[in-house]
Amino acid sequence: MSKLWGGRFEQTASEWVDEFGASIHFDAQLVLEDIEGSIAHVTMLGEQHILTADEVTQIVAGLNTLANKAKADDLTFNVFHEDIHMNLEALLHEEIGPVAGKMHTARSRNDQVATDMHLYLKRRVLETIDGIESVQKALYDHAAQNVESVMPGYTHLQRAQPVSLAHHLLAYFWMLERDKERFSDSLKRIDMSPLGAGALAGTTFPIDRHRSAELLGFDQVYPNSLDAVSDRDFILEFLSNASLLMMHLSRFCEELILWSSEEYRFITISDVFSTGSSMMPQKKNPDMAELVRGKSGRVVGNLMGLLTIMKGLPLAYNKDLQEDKEGMFDTVKTVQGSLSIMAGMIQDITFHTDTMKQATERDFSNATELADYLTAKGMPFREAHEVTGTLVRYCIDQRLYLLELPIEMYQAHSELIEADVYEALSPMTAVKRRNSYGGTGFDAVRTQLKEAKKNLPTHA
Repeated sequence: MSKLWGGRFEQTASEWVDEFGASIHFDAQLVLEDIEGSIAHVTMLGEQHILTADEVTQIVAGLNTLANKAKADDLTFNVFHEDIHMNLEALLHEEIGPVAGKMHTARSRNDQVATDMHLYLKRRVLETIDGIESVQKALYDHAAQNVESVMPGYTHLQRAQPVSLAHHLLAYFWMLERDKERFSDSLKRIDMSPLGAGALAGTTFPIDRHRSAELLGFDQVYPNSLDAVSDRDFILEFLSNASLLMMHLSRFCEELILWSSEEYRFITISDVFSTGSSMMPQKKNPDMAELVRGKSGRVVGNLMGLLTIMKGLPLAYNKDLQEDKEGMFDTVKTVQGSLSIMAGMIQDITFHTDTMKQATERDFSNATELADYLTAKGMPFREAHEVTGTLVRYCIDQRLYLLELPIEMYQAHSELIEADVYEALSPMTAVKRRNSYGGTGFDAVRTQLKEAKKNLPTHA
């Protein structure tokens, strides 16, 4: 069998050259999108009287047969035919004969493959949004149960001020909400049809690109044929959004790994999402959290790979663009797998709230409360900061904490301090009082939970 494009050529490529140039090994994943795009294209050709009704009927019937075989995993592809487009055309030829050759009228593989990827990503982005909401739901459920659970809050990985556990969890909820918004916004640029742009310059046939876009459910049509076949911004945007999402998941995984350690003992990760050691029988490793953390680098690498491919390409289509798919497919698989793992792992976490609370009572994270206490009594904040720092240094030297310091010592540093200072220094009080909008105060967190719930699907 000759190549479907072989009329111009006298020599045939060696088998290993075909192998190197072929993309069927990975773009077979686009089989259903390719068939869907071809059905819409052929339907439009029939409506425009470019193909006869009988030709359209034969081609569409043959394509539907191939689609059913694809769903049953009953199609065999050949490297000789290079890619999913030519493989399907060859298979269609086997089904319906020479009329299959009319399917490609007024179309190029350049606009065909771009159409396939738009269709593919549109679906995968919607699935990704669903996956994000599953993780958000798991975070929300734990937050709703832990508004008044107190834990240390950190800056520089040093204990800073006590916070509500719910407040800490909701910080990740809102990160994911921004991720969701970015993916949702990207649909405007994914939901565009390149079909009918041809190789680069359009076609002389009286096609209706808006009709084929309508048949495929696209909202817009690329207004420039050169841009239509060479644009990969929509994939780059997906990879960028995915990189941000994975970075957020990685940050949370890092905290889960720390919190599950003997040094923290804040949480227990379910056995389902942990593994053991082949040598050390006592070990329980947070491997799934570590894997998600590691896979963030994989996704960022896919983004950098495509950016590097695109940066020097002239218009319009170049064979380099064949390298746009594997990173996209890998990112979809990695992100969706990571979201599934995260949703299940978070849902099954046991939070040791007593341990968290005890941690806030054996540190100096309430020092800011003392400074604020003095400021509220009329002392300038900078002076209050100095007095508090002096008292903290004294406590460290004496191996005491602020709640253990006698009232006489407080009053020796400032006559403004009275017995009510101990209530002000209580971690629960410290958290409860911070009710500025977005703060960790219990009332503020309950307000935050109400806002968060609005961003979950109604069935959640």
